[in-house]
Amino acid sequence: MDAVLHDLALHWPLYAAMPFVAALIGYVTKRVAIEMMFRPLDFVGIPPLLGWQGVVPKHGGRMAAVATELLTANLLDLREVLGRIDPVVITSELEQPLLRAVDHVAREVLAEHHPRLWEALPTLAQEMLIKQVQASAPRLVRDFLDDVRENLDEVLDVQHMTVQRLTRDRALLVRLIRETSRPEMAFIARMGVYFGFGLGVVQTVVWALTREPLVLPVFGGVIGLLTDWLAIKLIFVPREPVRVGRVIFQGKFQRRRAEVARQYGELIATEVLTVQNLLDAVLRGPRADRLAALVEQMVSSAVDAQMPLAWTVGGTRLREMKHAAAVKALEHLPDTARYAEGYLTEAMDVAKVIEQRMLALTPLEFEGLLRPAFRQDEWKLIAVGGVIGFVVGELQVLLMLG
Repeated sequence: MDAVLHDLALHWPLYAAMPFVAALIGYVTKRVAIEMMFRPLDFVGIPPLLGWQGVVPKHGGRMAAVATELLTANLLDLREVLGRIDPVVITSELEQPLLRAVDHVAREVLAEHHPRLWEALPTLAQEMLIKQVQASAPRLVRDFLDDVRENLDEVLDVQHMTVQRLTRDRALLVRLIRETSRPEMAFIARMGVYFGFGLGVVQTVVWALTREPLVLPVFGGVIGLLTDWLAIKLIFVPREPVRVGRVIFQGKFQRRRAEVARQYGELIATEVLTVQNLLDAVLRGPRADRLAALVEQMVSSAVDAQMPLAWTVGGTRLREMKHAAAVKALEHLPDTARYAEGYLTEAMDVAKVIEQRMLALTPLEFEGLLRPAFRQDEWKLIAVGGVIGFVVGELQVLLMLG
């Protein structure tokens, strides 16, 4: 014991520093583990053995599929969302751009496919014909909305659109997970400090009693491993509140359910299920041909309603005109819909719908929102923490015995 006290008196600054070094090990290993989850976006190193790519971007496809499954199965009924759109309001919002688009399409198609007829018509007759076509536009908008809602699964593959969007933009997937879990990441780093300091006190006592060179690296490795593992566990468990005396324990992610639901809903609404993204998926997605067929059918009915025109133009040429009009209508759709983007975003209110549905999830379902980001390669993150802790502990030995 005298030898121990003499060594403590001789090296007290180093002994005093041990718990703080252990706390630093705990913090550094946590920060490294957190950054390794998200960075780098692309593989850096010599593939396939030497190097690293962030866990989230590396497994982006699988994580995007998990997020999409949760979104489409539990959080969002797109048919219900589209049902919030008022045909009267949307028609009013689109009135002027729609009339201009109809005017442009009608003149272009007639001039291209039946120039003699078009040029032979007096200006007044041309204007009357255009006005007739324009008069049917509001009804076409209402019919279009009804048909899209009725045949939604045939014209839009939401899962394909969401997975493609999140997979193609790895930075978006990282942001989606990182923004909704930022407090949890800070919590992990703080726990590394607290756990590390506590283990560092034990480490100091054991070193003073044994002076065994393996104590510091082994404790450093244990600190890195244990604090990484424990911090990740404390994010998710216990799922339900557990009262111990006056203290209530619950996983941090579960406690923040309301905040996470709001953040997640806003991110999905502003980055994934936007009006532009939905429209692009409908027009260019794997089921775009079905929308084209739907539009052509509607345009055909509208043209047939103009009986004088249908009588004047031959059958083959009339079919060509209908097809051309449908193609041009689809080309004009994005620019026309842009004028109603504000109303559509407000009416669908995707963020609020997702937020409300998330609050109704079971704790296990809610955990599935973030847990996949940790589960894959979680052992690697914990192992890295152990390795860093071991190396720092070995450096401490060199300093103590040097």
